[in-house]
Amino acid sequence: MIQLRVTPEISLADRPVKIHVSGLAPAQLVTLQSSLTDERGVHFEARAFYRADEAGEVDLEQAAATGGDYVGVWPMGLFWFLKPEKLFYRLMKRDVSCPFRFQLNLFDSFQLQPSDKIPPLATCIVERWYVRPGVERVPIKEGRVRGALFLPPGPGPFPGVIDMFGGAGGLIEFRASLLASRGFAVLALAFFGYDDLPRVLVEVDLEYFEEAANLLLKHPKVRGPGLGVIGVSKGAEVTLAMASFLEQVVAAVWINGTGFMNGTPLRYKGVHIPQIPYCPERLLITEMGALDNHHVFRDPQDPAYAEAAIPVEKARGEVLFVVGEADRNFNSKLFAEMAIERMKSHGKKNYTLLSYPSAGHLIEPPGSPLCSISLIRGSPKPVHWGGKPEPHARAQEHSWQEIVKFLECHLGPTSNL
Repeated sequence: MIQLRVTPEISLADRPVKIHVSGLAPAQLVTLQSSLTDERGVHFEARAFYRADEAGEVDLEQAAATGGDYVGVWPMGLFWFLKPEKLFYRLMKRDVSCPFRFQLNLFDSFQLQPSDKIPPLATCIVERWYVRPGVERVPIKEGRVRGALFLPPGPGPFPGVIDMFGGAGGLIEFRASLLASRGFAVLALAFFGYDDLPRVLVEVDLEYFEEAANLLLKHPKVRGPGLGVIGVSKGAEVTLAMASFLEQVVAAVWINGTGFMNGTPLRYKGVHIPQIPYCPERLLITEMGALDNHHVFRDPQDPAYAEAAIPVEKARGEVLFVVGEADRNFNSKLFAEMAIERMKSHGKKNYTLLSYPSAGHLIEPPGSPLCSISLIRGSPKPVHWGGKPEPHARAQEHSWQEIVKFLECHLGPTSNL
């Protein structure tokens, strides 16, 4: 009897599963296909071709795909190499209260595009959750602060983390809910384009983020005295500023951002950091019709922009820089190296650099396939993020484990969920 088994069939999206096929003929050629439809009705698929071993089995932890959406041994390839049916769509969990439901199908022989006329040999439904049972989501609308707080089950107290995304604005929760599932109390923080916040970001008012930090630390289930911050893109820029000015921040994770105020100035009490203006006339449109923003940023090494630098040497806590070297949005590697050099020049050693060749801009938890081009709010055309599928997948897997370890190391132990 032919069997397709996924273990476990219900799991968190950042945890691996085992995929095993049995009951085949020795050396039988088969096609494995995964598919899901996201919350906006966009269909995603991945497929790979395998040959059974002498026992008539295919174990994805050992078997190498001969072709399809990936080649070689990729135990999680059917999840990591999903592609949208429509161009320029990003697979992103918007409602973490329900899972992504994947259908895995096993077909006989080579099936590039299986049709309804070809029944699968076996099928399986897999649930991938972004929040574990017992994690509580609390909407936050207090003072000026807007977001969602995720609290692990139990009395706590738990180490606190603020989580932010970038230039599209809004409220994105899937990374915060996954971190809460690891035992952190996490505030997914919006800072524009959400609820009654400004529709566009015209300046970074650091007092807003200080208010959010104080709100989180006052919660009875949050363990102080310090907290962590994680951000990507514009959120990484804000993360670095928070680490530099706010004594509450003892651990900061910067993912593919800048070390300068680009496009928006910063204001904090009596401090004002001017912006480096963008150069929209340098914008490139790729052969796919996407916007390549890499050259929109002026040279941060130009002494004329020295005042726009974030004074990262003032950071009291530890800073983890995560770089995708094929980032087409920012020259993230240069910005990280300049920030580290600035810290070194002031005798600081409170930094760690993770740099990944051929990884793109959107380095996310490992449940997310590479998105190299996507539509975002406020952009007239799709945006080119960069990256190659295989190294980007490895970068996500490695960096996520390092991020969790970094936060645990500097914020103290979680509840070991």
